[in-house]
Amino acid sequence: MITASHLPDHPGSWLAADRGVITDPSELVTLLGLEPDLLPAARRAAAVFGLRVPRSFVARMRRGDPTDPLLRQVLPLDVELEQRAGFTSDPVGDLTSGLVPGLLQKYRGRALLITTGACGVNCRFCFRREFPYGDQLASGARMRDAIARIAGDPSLHEVILSGGDPLVLPAARLRALGEAIAAIPHVRRIRIHSRQPVVAPESVDEALLRWFADAPRPIVLVLHANHARELDDAVEVALRRIAAHRVTLLSQSVLLRGVNDDLETLAALSERLMAIGVLPYYLHLLDRVRGSAHFEVDEHQAVTLHTALRERLPGYLVPRLVRETAGAKSKTLVSGSGA
Repeated sequence: MITASHLPDHPGSWLAADRGVITDPSELVTLLGLEPDLLPAARRAAAVFGLRVPRSFVARMRRGDPTDPLLRQVLPLDVELEQRAGFTSDPVGDLTSGLVPGLLQKYRGRALLITTGACGVNCRFCFRREFPYGDQLASGARMRDAIARIAGDPSLHEVILSGGDPLVLPAARLRALGEAIAAIPHVRRIRIHSRQPVVAPESVDEALLRWFADAPRPIVLVLHANHARELDDAVEVALRRIAAHRVTLLSQSVLLRGVNDDLETLAALSERLMAIGVLPYYLHLLDRVRGSAHFEVDEHQAVTLHTALRERLPGYLVPRLVRETAGAKSKTLVSGSGA
């Protein structure tokens, strides 16, 4: 059995060589046939928070449309550089929730491991776009300390793997980490928060599937998808392959202006998720991270949309509308769940 003291410490990942990833705004603009006058702003914003998007995700975008809802989530814009009151570098209180470096606890019974600072895609609204991964990443000795801290607290029943995106890590790293967690008797399950199977379904390879198949604890995979067009046939195949290994699939979305802030789009997203075997779980109000103000939907409009969604769909297809507040003991329910 692999213990915390034997966890491998290597940074390799599916994305180590940037295979299939676009990081240059000019390449993105050219591929999509967009007007070149978008480039100066994109370069300025990308200098602060870099562009990163898989080519397979770009292939789902509409050519020539700068308002495409998938493009809008990844295209750097000048508005990100504006200072807005109430928008901060740590909107959900990550940096005040640390037990040890790389291990956060906000809510009773579960703790969150910052497993990597890497992501398959840089979403422009990412609440950790300014997170100090160099100081807070659980790797090497920090990971061993984090595992020891979990082992010493019998009130912790669930470990959440987050980042960054844990599914960009090599399967060998995930296997070692999972076995170290499973060696702790009071941990009942592992939860993973990931956007990787959505933006890069080709990364769901045999090594990753074997890890899911051999997982020594039940796994809950919470996927991040914001629009039905993100969920193409390749994503469906990847998710069904994962689900075949007894992985529970949930989804979380962020309510984003110009992306999914209308009833038809939200209803289509829930229906598509259910059609591919994923249960809608959370619809988050925007975490007010610096640079994301142009995505915010005000609470009144959000509640109105959510009420209309409850009237349109059966309750099990309606995600909970929530806000995360620093220091709160749970997510704050913003609107009723319906039936």
